[in-house]
Amino acid sequence: MNEKILSKDELIGLHVKIKECNDPSWQGKTGVVVNETKNTFLIKIDEKTKKIAKKIAKFEFEIDGKKMILEGSNISYRPEDRIKKVR
Repeated sequence: MNEKILSKDELIGLHVKIKECNDPSWQGKTGVVVNETKNTFLIKIDEKTKKIAKKIAKFEFEIDGKKMILEGSNISYRPEDRIKKVR
């Protein structure tokens, strides 16, 4: 699996790490994606659900032992629309 395929796939339920972010307090946080909207991820971090804007961060997902980074601004679509729009 590569980044292009991942960006078209279901992200809810995946473990995520915030690699880079305009807000330094988010940098390095890890958790599980519990919901997704066009512009945000809801991530469960330390038993709390936090909302982060996709456009301000780069997200690292680990699939089958392989780490992949997605630019949040490249996946700022409704989950059901990403399949058609991500190139």
